[in-house]
Amino acid sequence: MTLSRIAFIAADAPPAREALTTLVATYGQHTPEAADVIVALGGDGFMLEVLHTTMKFARPVFGMHRGTVGFLMNRYDEANLIERLEAAQDVDLRPLKMEAVTTDGSKHVALAINEVSMLRQTRQAAKLRISVDGRERLSELVCDGALVCTTAGSTAYNLSVHGPVLPLDSNILALTPISAFRPRRWRGAILPHTATVTFDVLEASKRPVSAVADRDEVRDVIQVSVSEDHKTKIRLLFDPEQNLGERILMEQFSPENA
Repeated sequence: MTLSRIAFIAADAPPAREALTTLVATYGQHTPEAADVIVALGGDGFMLEVLHTTMKFARPVFGMHRGTVGFLMNRYDEANLIERLEAAQDVDLRPLKMEAVTTDGSKHVALAINEVSMLRQTRQAAKLRISVDGRERLSELVCDGALVCTTAGSTAYNLSVHGPVLPLDSNILALTPISAFRPRRWRGAILPHTATVTFDVLEASKRPVSAVADRDEVRDVIQVSVSEDHKTKIRLLFDPEQNLGERILMEQFSPENA
């Protein structure tokens, strides 16, 4: 497959803008709608932004690291980019769909590539009831919050709150508490990717909770359901020598996570 029509999208940081100027002069520029492939220049946060804004175009996305954190990015190199794109390996991701209901009865839907997080809004700890596929599994979790993450997102916020690193092709989700107070020893659960996780907020008026799907926040929620969106597919491209599956595997053996 020829990937010669490229849409370059860059973060605002000087290294990314400088790379954009050079690459456009060398390879030309196309809109995301007309391109064969989208090349994102920045860090992981910018990559998530690009994936969200270009998801509707159904184009593969190849990231090159011109930012701070580059877990989702490939190394930056201006030479032989088209040959590199055509040799890249595909990784197909399915985002999570968050369906949230707020105290005023309004409903909100958002997609998350990394995770959906429930977070306390005030100094008061959150109280959550957790159900999986309609069956109550935890009657009360007192915590700062909880999250459901994808395999690709397991090395992001999930890992920082001591959740498990998930192999990319494992077809599972992680349900991870954030600073659990009661039950203090509960460390979360590993669930099949077909599961629907429902959070009911207890004492919502006293202990308000927000729900965040990557970048989209909904405040004062009373119920949130999280499930994999089987209708949406995201294609990422990685250099064969260090694709995303290998990076996630390496993360499990990182001394920093021991």
